[in-house]
Amino acid sequence: MTSEAPRKSRKNNPEKTRENILQEAVVEFVQQGLSGARVDAIAERIHTSKRMIYYYFGSKEQLYVEVLEKLYGDIRNTETRMNLTALEPREAIRRLVEFTFDHHDQNVDFVRIVSIENIHNAEYVKRSDSIKAMNSNILEALGATLRRGAEMGLFREGLEPLDVHLLINSFSFYRVSNRHTFSEIFQIELSDEAIKQRHREMICESVMRYLQA
Repeated sequence: MTSEAPRKSRKNNPEKTRENILQEAVVEFVQQGLSGARVDAIAERIHTSKRMIYYYFGSKEQLYVEVLEKLYGDIRNTETRMNLTALEPREAIRRLVEFTFDHHDQNVDFVRIVSIENIHNAEYVKRSDSIKAMNSNILEALGATLRRGAEMGLFREGLEPLDVHLLINSFSFYRVSNRHTFSEIFQIELSDEAIKQRHREMICESVMRYLQA
């Protein structure tokens, strides 16, 4: 007598279980950092066992690495879907800047986890080949866009994709990572929609002026 294959319900769906664990791990690591995060707390929130989490991820450190991969993957996968190389160079750069600004503003978890990883001197990013590969892809697309713009006489020659990537991300990241201290010291509300739109346009204009021939 042959046994029937188990039905793929929510209780018997490895992919769903794994994703649920990752989602709750993001919350735990963002709130508590790597050192303070507890696997028990993650297990309690999704009504599973600590043993089940270790079955899927092996250790708390490996779970943290996969949280990093997930959050980096979210932004890089969306960037890839923008298909920058199919757009007119100036439009491609503006869309990339706007997307980066909006992503950082709307995804505080990403900013927080990157800040945490910097405290650990990128020790866990070093363990992930996929994070390096994902970031290489956006630099290649950006580089191709900058070269096309230079060939068309729109952008100046010799632009370094990594420098442009840093310029775009540094402003977008800082205004989120330092929003509490910056807002308190200078008595400004960075979440105010008018201020946000002003800053969004400011970084777009800054990048475009830097690139122009």
